[in-house]
Amino acid sequence: MQSILLAVDRFSTWIGKAFAWSVVVLTLLISWEVFSRYVLNKPHAWVLDAQIMLYGTLFMTAGAYTLSKNGHVRGDVLYGFLRPRTQAIIDLTLYLLFFLPGVVALTWAGWIYFQESLAINEQTFSADALPLYPFKFVIPLAGAVLLVQGVVEIIRCIVCIQAGAWPTREGDVEEVDVEKLKEMVHVKDADLEALDRDMALNEVKK
Repeated sequence: MQSILLAVDRFSTWIGKAFAWSVVVLTLLISWEVFSRYVLNKPHAWVLDAQIMLYGTLFMTAGAYTLSKNGHVRGDVLYGFLRPRTQAIIDLTLYLLFFLPGVVALTWAGWIYFQESLAINEQTFSADALPLYPFKFVIPLAGAVLLVQGVVEIIRCIVCIQAGAWPTREGDVEEVDVEKLKEMVHVKDADLEALDRDMALNEVKK
């Protein structure tokens, strides 16, 4: 079971990281448009639409990735003090009452929006129109991946309720652990304090 859960985590991570390249494309597109508009005096009407669609794609496809890393914002002032089993019961209740209905509705409605958009070859309203149906396809795609990851999180809740501890997750990018970093470079707090004193003395001498 754990191997299946981690496999879905890796899939969600791959989706998130793949679409994260939209940031690079978006940055290059904006930079090029600024140069074209203000230096060459040749603005392009379609660029704004492309920017909105790229940002929307990035935002939507990051949902499953963030959920797989347990990174979504939550009000955990009291939640963090609860036992893992109690946390799992709360999470499971919220997943069943709110998450599943909402994401299923998003995926279903998104698929309908995409089909209707494709059927009429929907385009943007700018002077240089872009096809809109590829962007609308991202809605059911992101919803489906998020739904699969949500099922995995529900299974994790059930496992935690039974075992009394959360199943492990794969690690990813983390914030810098200052204490661990000091151990790696063999720096002690006393060394830092001595350095601070030396710098203070040098300032006084100046």
